[in-house]
Amino acid sequence: MARLALLSVSNKTGVIDLARSLVEEFGFDIISSGGTAKALKDAGIAVTKVSDYTGSPEILGGRVKTLHPRIHGGILAQRDVEQDLTDLANNQIRPIDLVVVNLYPFVEAIAKPGVTLSEAIEQIDIGGPAMLRASSKNFAHLTVLCEPSQYAEYLQELRDNAGEPSLEFRQKCALKGFLHTGTYDQAIASYLAETVGAQPLAQEYNLSGKQLQSLRYGENPHQSAGWYQTGTTPTGWAAATKLQGKELSYNNLVDLEAARRIISEFTDSPAATIIKHTNPCGTAEGSTIYDAYQKAFNADSTSAFGGIVALNRPIDADTARELTKTFLECVVAPSCEPDAQEILAAKANVRLLIIPDLHSGPKETIKAIAGGFLIQAADDIIADVSKWQVVTERQPTQSELTELLFAWKVCKHVKSNAIVVSGDRATLGVGAGQMNRVGSVKIALEQAGEKAKGAILASDGFFPFDDSVKTAAAAGITAIVQPGGSLRDQVVIKAANELGLVMVFTGVRHFLH
Repeated sequence: MARLALLSVSNKTGVIDLARSLVEEFGFDIISSGGTAKALKDAGIAVTKVSDYTGSPEILGGRVKTLHPRIHGGILAQRDVEQDLTDLANNQIRPIDLVVVNLYPFVEAIAKPGVTLSEAIEQIDIGGPAMLRASSKNFAHLTVLCEPSQYAEYLQELRDNAGEPSLEFRQKCALKGFLHTGTYDQAIASYLAETVGAQPLAQEYNLSGKQLQSLRYGENPHQSAGWYQTGTTPTGWAAATKLQGKELSYNNLVDLEAARRIISEFTDSPAATIIKHTNPCGTAEGSTIYDAYQKAFNADSTSAFGGIVALNRPIDADTARELTKTFLECVVAPSCEPDAQEILAAKANVRLLIIPDLHSGPKETIKAIAGGFLIQAADDIIADVSKWQVVTERQPTQSELTELLFAWKVCKHVKSNAIVVSGDRATLGVGAGQMNRVGSVKIALEQAGEKAKGAILASDGFFPFDDSVKTAAAAGITAIVQPGGSLRDQVVIKAANELGLVMVFTGVRHFLH
């Protein structure tokens, strides 16, 4: 008796060629449902509709098609168990050797503007996941394919192994089947969670992704690494276009995301940031993107060497020429003008990426720990100056308030303990990742040097003592922005008043570990 294949796919890419090879080259009989059966019949391929094979019509508007013992019995039967073979014979069920299934495009459906909950629900596949799980479970006796990219390899397996795919191949396909259904279920659960509205973090949390790229290594050469996309529709860096340059590395992607987070803070004016080891060595706003980049570069031109640049405006020719004057790992912007791209092509190894949406990022952050992982909501709170509290006698001028806001936005994205000194909406000194705040203050002020006179200082956490305030004033700082909340706030405020400083409390802390 001919072998039996069941084909039921939403994505019909390559299914006609697969079916023709199965029938003409390997003598398979094919059963199929709905649109797949019609497509095969229209292509002149012999096919039996599932409803004809089972003797049961599709019901409930197509919700029930393949949920039938003649389908699932044929999938789940163990060919080396006598009772299973007897059950098949007694119920006139043919064993199924190949199941080709991919699922209703749920993620694509919910991505459409204005989709309703009821419309989304109708795109939840039931029969498909059931067949995928059943056939993946029984990989010892049949093969399951859930992606068109598997078709050619399967046919080659048949050719290389006298018509019988290897057990190793079948097991690999089973793994992909379970991963596919897991990702699908996670997408549905995430969507339904969003429709419920803001809720505490779920009691159960699942994360799934599909590998986009195997990376050469992780942070160091001895660490293996991969880049994974969540969901079936590319977003974020998975949706970016690389116009030129070498393959992205693990460290590139980590730094690019740090750059994206900073640059997303700035929308009203052209802005540029240069990242090294996830910290900004220079960030600035300007009248043009050329001006912003020059200010960011000049903030710390030494550290900018080998950096990651993010711009919030299209790259023009003048900016491109500046970008080529130093060695950079990556440049990312919402777009790139043709003449600018031609200029940047002279630096062929520079990774040039275009990502139109620099503002949409993950809603949670995840950190792995021994025995589990930690989840927190993303630190995406937008600074609201109207909620800030001026705690000193001296009030900030409008220009000082603008500068305080700029420094605060940058400081949010510097590793704790974090201090940022800024002037003319450009960083002048950055103290990052020190074990004590005094150390970060000293580093930032030393880097700023004489430019600290008349500048602004931002701190991601409160000052527990007045020593750093006195150090800042001695360097010429005129205004400080910090969260407040220390038991010694009054001591710190008193020092600021005595030194004639402006001090603003934001009421929000921005630790970053």
